[in-house]
Amino acid sequence: MESTVKVLSLKEPWASLIAFGPKRIETRSWRTRYRGPLYIHASAARPSRSDPHIRELSELLPGREPACGLILCRCLLTGCVPMDEEFLSSMTDPTERLCGEYAPGRFAWLLGDVQVLSEPVPAKGRLGIWTFTLSDSQL
Repeated sequence: MESTVKVLSLKEPWASLIAFGPKRIETRSWRTRYRGPLYIHASAARPSRSDPHIRELSELLPGREPACGLILCRCLLTGCVPMDEEFLSSMTDPTERLCGEYAPGRFAWLLGDVQVLSEPVPAKGRLGIWTFTLSDSQL
């Protein structure tokens, strides 16, 4: 059997930070009304090892190589909160702040119940939330 799932593509190391690390808030310039299961895809673009910010983020994933072009995990998108002054002042976790772009006018996508797939699934990414068909064995 097969199931159609919702997927969000992120560049590395951000996708792996959700799957294997501390990232539980995805920051976006746009709001979504979608709530529910969301699969996280690492886009095919290779991260720049010369970028100091990417090197710092990669240190949060010791021994893990970038997983490009793969669906890595399933999580639950539980909310989408506008980043107003109240929200921004409540964001005190330095690691979470390091993993996102926190600024007025952006949105915090709240993620929970992250479950790493037993085998990553090759897929070509897309912009926005997109759909993909997975076999039941891949879920």
